Amino acid sequence: MSDPARLTATDAARQIAAGHLRPEALLEACLDRIATDEPRIRAFAQFDAAAVRASAARPGRLHGLPIGVKDVLDTHDQPSEYGSPIWRGHRPKADAVCVAWARASGGVVMGKTVTTEFATRKPGLTCNPHNVAHTPGGSSSGSAAGVAAGFFPLAFGTQTAGSIIRPAAYCGVVGYKPSFGMIARLGMKVMSESLDTIGVMARSVADCALFAGAVAGRDLGDPDIRPTATPRIGLCPGPANAEASPETLALLDRAADRLAAAGAVIVKRPLPQAYTALASAQPLVMNAESAASMGWELTTHRDGLSEGLVEKLDWGLAQGPVALDAARDVMRQMQSHFTGVMEDVDVLLTPSAQGEAPHGLDWTGDPVFNACWTALHVPCVTVPAGSGPAGLPLGLQIVGRFASDRATLAWAQWIASALG
Repeated sequence: MSDPARLTATDAARQIAAGHLRPEALLEACLDRIATDEPRIRAFAQFDAAAVRASAARPGRLHGLPIGVKDVLDTHDQPSEYGSPIWRGHRPKADAVCVAWARASGGVVMGKTVTTEFATRKPGLTCNPHNVAHTPGGSSSGSAAGVAAGFFPLAFGTQTAGSIIRPAAYCGVVGYKPSFGMIARLGMKVMSESLDTIGVMARSVADCALFAGAVAGRDLGDPDIRPTATPRIGLCPGPANAEASPETLALLDRAADRLAAAGAVIVKRPLPQAYTALASAQPLVMNAESAASMGWELTTHRDGLSEGLVEKLDWGLAQGPVALDAARDVMRQMQSHFTGVMEDVDVLLTPSAQGEAPHGLDWTGDPVFNACWTALHVPCVTVPAGSGPAGLPLGLQIVGRFASDRATLAWAQWIASALG
């Protein structure tokens, strides 16, 4: 048998169900990977191998599958510190709802994965497994790096701007940001009420459907079942075409040619000019709502916040309710208008990030190719699509209609298969 730590979650689940793989063997394979590579990758904020071995996998859709939990989601049995010294040693009494349902479905929590400070800006110490001199992206840094390194086949991420899609692309794994609100946020350290979305990372699109479906109580289908039709794909550089690296633009062109050769109808679909308003509306909503939600930290533990975060939160507070309401209204208008953008296509194809993961660990990359879609509340999937000039992964992002998650996942797998 190949290394169990490198199996997709769906393959591992099938082998466990057939009696060909014991959950204990999968767990030990992942623990071996962690013992070997965690000292250089540093994906975990909290990890206890003995406690993981002592946990029992329940029967269910995720029976025996190891899971990484981003450290902005509460766990009853491990500290939840939200990437901040202010919350060091904090022990919640209960799991976040999504974690509780993951456990109830048979998932085994391997540990808490590194997040940037409150899933915002200041990075942790996690490195990109493909080259430790580069960032894994953020804010879901440890989740993306851990899936890529074989520490667990499934992981939770969260996204307010680009914190699932971008790190997944940088680390060469699949990332899925569901439609806004599909996965309940109770037990998450919520920053932006209008934007924060819980999603997942894995090694295949089908893994993401399995995992997200289990924790959301939904049937998201089996994306590995090939559709009988071929898709109409809108080729959309997004509202930030000028920000894309040459290798990203070339990747998008190559992908369009390969998808057309596979039978897809490719339609050029640039976003209307009105969508450029989201470039200012999204960060205003994000920072103003985050500042409001962090009232306790700002008023009682201001010195425990990074300088960069304080600057953004103070700016958010200074905008005032009139500007915040106007920015929220821009988001609502564009969400309503987006139905027309998608009128004659199944999905959009757009970059997952500007390019490869940046060098260094002091910056997790720009969410310029993600924030628009997060503000629109629509489902997004990034799939690996080759590598750039430095040999680091590149990804392409598939965007669907709001609440069309099952179809979006199916077309994302079709695209991933066609791209090879």
